[in-house]
Amino acid sequence: MTETHVSSLAVGRLFDLAGKTALVTGGSSGLGLIMAETLLRAGVRVVIASRKQDKCDEALAQLQPLGDCQAVAADVTQPEDRQRLRDFLQQQFGEQGLSILVNNAGANWGAKIEDYPDDAFAKVMTTNVNAVFSLTRELLPLLGLAATAQDPARVINIGSMDGLQVPVVQRVPTFAYSASKAALHHLTRTLAVDLGPRHITVNAVAPGFFQSRMTDYVLREFGDDIAADSPMGRAGEPEEIAGVLVYLASRAGAYTNGAVIPVDGGTHISKGTRAWMEADQQ
Repeated sequence: MTETHVSSLAVGRLFDLAGKTALVTGGSSGLGLIMAETLLRAGVRVVIASRKQDKCDEALAQLQPLGDCQAVAADVTQPEDRQRLRDFLQQQFGEQGLSILVNNAGANWGAKIEDYPDDAFAKVMTTNVNAVFSLTRELLPLLGLAATAQDPARVINIGSMDGLQVPVVQRVPTFAYSASKAALHHLTRTLAVDLGPRHITVNAVAPGFFQSRMTDYVLREFGDDIAADSPMGRAGEPEEIAGVLVYLASRAGAYTNGAVIPVDGGTHISKGTRAWMEADQQ
């Protein structure tokens, strides 16, 4: 093996993110906050976006000691807010461009079909699908500045295992959420085909339940059901979503394009304990 091959396969180089730039939407809480922290700890300059200024300020107090982090209060479903966010990114990153776009901002709504309002369905679809498309389209010039053949710019969409299977654990139907995440997964594939030739990869992560402040209530109320629903018998830990993010954003993931990666302990392929497994445990 040549010296060049040895250096290119060095683990530190494969997963090195130092000097890159990133935007994380919905970055003030939940998985977005975890992912923003992950990128900062890896040496990335990070901008987070969230709808409410107080949430941005609270997140910055936690994130800024870890690295170069800024925040913009912006609703990505609103064209004027996306314009303001784009202008801020241009000011912050200039000719360097945007290396990583994490489309994480999302919405949900649960109700029985008889009570499910049209405006709620539209809001979820607008946030989880339309806004992802619009923001990605509008940031293409900045992504292009950071893109090279050997080190593409990255778009990482945060989907859900609920876009791969029908969720039942919470016992409240989430029609729009499941449909929107399935649509986001396929949007990821279509964008990957279009943007790959421009040296911009587009991939999606489909998380299951993870420990965070946003899921405290669900895990407290339905934790046993969530554990029983997963072949691994538990929810995810922050480092397990962080690892997938680093892979997709780094040289290690430069040739991964159009993938939808489940990170749910296998819940989407195997729903809970089987009768023969219970018999074996007796």
